Amino acid sequence: MRTFLFFIMMTATTVSASSKAEIDSVFSALFATIESEKIFIAEKENRIYANMKMLDIPDLSLSQRYFINLQLYDEYCTYKVDSAIYCMETNMKIAEQLQNIEYIYQTKLNLSFSYWIKGRFLEAVQILESMNRRQFDSLPKWLLIDYFEAYKRIYIYYSMNAEGKESYYYKTSNLYRDSLLQIVSADGISYHVLTAEKLTDENQTEDAKQMLFRALDMSQAEDHERAILNNVLANIYRKEGNIEMQKKYFALSAICDIKNAIKENSSMMSLALLLFEEGDIDNSYKCIKFSMDDAVFCNARFRAFEISKVFPIIDAAYQNKTDTQKSKLQKHLFTTSLLSLFLIIAVFYVSIQMKKYAKIRQELYATNKKLNELNTNLHESNVKLNELNKQHLTVNQKLKESNRIKEAYLGKFVDMCSNYIEKLNNYRRQLNRIANNGKMDELIKALKSSQFIEDELNEFYANFDETFLRIYPTFINDFNALFPNEEQQKPKQNELLNTELRIYALIRLGITDSVKISVFLRYSITTIYTYRSKLKNKSFYPENFEEQVMKIGIV
Repeated sequence: MRTFLFFIMMTATTVSASSKAEIDSVFSALFATIESEKIFIAEKENRIYANMKMLDIPDLSLSQRYFINLQLYDEYCTYKVDSAIYCMETNMKIAEQLQNIEYIYQTKLNLSFSYWIKGRFLEAVQILESMNRRQFDSLPKWLLIDYFEAYKRIYIYYSMNAEGKESYYYKTSNLYRDSLLQIVSADGISYHVLTAEKLTDENQTEDAKQMLFRALDMSQAEDHERAILNNVLANIYRKEGNIEMQKKYFALSAICDIKNAIKENSSMMSLALLLFEEGDIDNSYKCIKFSMDDAVFCNARFRAFEISKVFPIIDAAYQNKTDTQKSKLQKHLFTTSLLSLFLIIAVFYVSIQMKKYAKIRQELYATNKKLNELNTNLHESNVKLNELNKQHLTVNQKLKESNRIKEAYLGKFVDMCSNYIEKLNNYRRQLNRIANNGKMDELIKALKSSQFIEDELNEFYANFDETFLRIYPTFINDFNALFPNEEQQKPKQNELLNTELRIYALIRLGITDSVKISVFLRYSITTIYTYRSKLKNKSFYPENFEEQVMKIGIV
């Protein structure tokens, strides 16, 4: 039994770790896709430009212009809704001129959808009410599908402000859903989405999820349909209360929306709310701001109104967190400055002591030199005494002279030795005073080795790197985004920033003077100039590289 329970616990732990790793991978892909958004927008703009150029072809028929405008509408409807409305208003004139009821109804349905996105709900409903339901019997079936889908969407919106699932609007929306299920193809994505919604309402969430998983298998491309499928899956997990799976599928839906340049979307906002509820303020703010920017760009007033309900709350939390981080940073900077001041004082004190020590050594050297001179003089005196002896001077005179010279030189030697001993004793007393002040070990280590200063510098740089990356948590990625892949900076495993990154971290903080940077990093000014010039020339922005660096972290 114990073995079985242990196996169950290990299996659950493994599954949990695997699920977390998968979700982390999805989030990494999401934020990487956000960074590459401009690429997908450029692709969208290229398609739009190609379609618009087709309108310049001479002698186009009205039908040809109609279909070109229709292609432009497909690109614009979830990208720039005002442009989509313009295309359909133009098509309405063409359809009425051609007196083609299929064109008229198709254009009305597209206009109704665009008005709904723009928040012009009354006009969207008026267009639907102007259409004759019986007229659809003689038109292609896909028009009827769009007609039912439009009413289903309108009534779902009305039900949000009504009494929930028991309201008239919600029930009417379900009736249109049932009508759609009778006419859409059972092999299509729409059928799977509608069926999954119906099963979810009936609390058959497992069956609903299996239905959507089959639809995802059918939809391999990361298109708008796949975004819808992932969004519906996330909402099913919301009903089940599974937070992690909600985040995963909202993120996958958002990735598809970004890659297809879909500016009218809901997944990013839903993901922002989930992250906010979990306390992930930074990523929540990033998502809600991205979602708001999309809604404003598209001029999707309906979506912007929804986002505006939660944006101030998340923004306030983010600003509060930023203010707290700034306060902590100021405290860290004050502490670092204080420690730096102490370090400078210590270095200055050690320097003074080293100069004193050098002076004493010079004095000792001079004393030894004088002693050697005395010894030489004594030797010369002995030589002279020997010469006097050779000159047959009297023994008493020689002895008296010798004794006089020896006494004189011996006295001077003893006096100089005494002075030498006194100087050594004074030096000993000086060192003793330093030791009594608790600085002896520190002085000895400083005199013998520079390890203390190097260790303090390394710790100082480590503290600097960690603080800097808390303001600008994305500094390394944002900095590397300014370079081709092969020129990007990769810090070593045991460091947060390398020298190149640290130079531009100082520049980002406003320290642009190469002299100050060289003093800070203990490099020569020439080395700093070389690093700055080399990185600037390798970047995508050699003309204004440092201006791009100063933009890192700006919201």
